[in-house]
Amino acid sequence: MDAQRALLDELMGSARNLTEEEKKGHREIRWDDKEVCAFYMVRFCPHDLFVNTRSDLGPCPRVHDQKLKESFENSPRHDAYVPKFEAELAQFCEKLVMDLDRRVRRGRERLAQEVEPAPPAPLSAEKSEQLSVLEEKIKNLLEQVETLGEAGKVDEAEALMRKVEALNAEKTALTQQPQNDKILMLAQEKKMALCEVCGSFLIANDAAERTQSHVTGKQHIGYGMVRDFISEFKAAKEKAREEEKLAREKEVEERRKQREKEYESRRRSDSGDRDKYRDRDKDRYRESDLDRERSREWNGRGSRDGERDWRYKNGRDGGRDRHQNRSRSRSPGRHSHRRSSRSPVRRY
Repeated sequence: MDAQRALLDELMGSARNLTEEEKKGHREIRWDDKEVCAFYMVRFCPHDLFVNTRSDLGPCPRVHDQKLKESFENSPRHDAYVPKFEAELAQFCEKLVMDLDRRVRRGRERLAQEVEPAPPAPLSAEKSEQLSVLEEKIKNLLEQVETLGEAGKVDEAEALMRKVEALNAEKTALTQQPQNDKILMLAQEKKMALCEVCGSFLIANDAAERTQSHVTGKQHIGYGMVRDFISEFKAAKEKAREEEKLAREKEVEERRKQREKEYESRRRSDSGDRDKYRDRDKDRYRESDLDRERSREWNGRGSRDGERDWRYKNGRDGGRDRHQNRSRSRSPGRHSHRRSSRSPVRRY
């Protein structure tokens, strides 16, 4: 019924039974809606693998639509959603495989365990009496064997030992007879085998047709697909992790080389700056020395010129002063008149 409904939905659309008024408020389902099966979109839905088997999961509660799957495959967001859907499917499949492996482990333990012999059942009075007689005979024969051995009668001792062995075999058969049924059950149990893929019990050395029928069955193929997908998903995840690790290592190496290059560039720049500053200092010191030399030269020249000027000036001015002094000393009237003009005449 569900398959027919899904077929009609695929052919006529999910709104085929709605009226015109209902269709106005109806919204078509898109592939990214929650009611759409993400497992079916990206790979397979486990609910479809075990139909009518002992591992049947029942119908999937979400929508399976081939058109929605095609829409998802053609969507520009396809690559962005695939990792998310695959991770969800892997999580679901791992839970299935964990439950299956638990059943396989129990079945393997059941086949591998040794059937412990049951405690001997109590013997009847008749068998107990027979057992006592046998034990007594064995004891007497062993004493005779010991006596004959000490006397050096080896042949007689060996004959008696053969009788002792026969009596021991009779005793063993008498005590182990009730366990024959248990031994038969153990032999039948060891004829069974276990399928490691799907956990089914098989008959060892069964006919090829029956073995082939099991291998091509839904349960075996379904669990094979689940296990293969998990292995593929883990391998892809590990590969992506390795690529990411290599990318990080490459980035770290590139950063290290860049830092070394920058350090070398700074070192060369600092060395160049130091050389430039050193040359500049040398030039500055050289110019300073030249300035000092020039200053000394100018100072020496200036002192000589100053002395000459001083001598010349002092000589010229000195002569003038001496001439003025002599003139003053030669004209006392001028000086007295000047002095009298400055000081008032006191009258008596």
